Amino acid sequence: MKGKKEMLRVLKTTEGPIVLDVTGKKNGRGAYLCKSVECLKKAKKNKGLERSFKMSIPNEVYEDLEKEFGEIEAE
Repeated sequence: MKGKKEMLRVLKTTEGPIVLDVTGKKNGRGAYLCKSVECLKKAKKNKGLERSFKMSIPNEVYEDLEKEFGEIEAE
């Protein structure tokens, strides 16, 4: 277990798209992942985000999130 400040928030907005919320303050249903691409891959494998958001998530969304995570890891 880690604190919220050590993690990134993945957000399902009211309009529908799933995005990365780096500020942690946007409105919508959120799920927290550690700040590594490996955590995202693990969440995809065990369907953690799908359970959190109670919906299926297309591969394109995971690909977009993976790019965003990669950019954050590079900083």
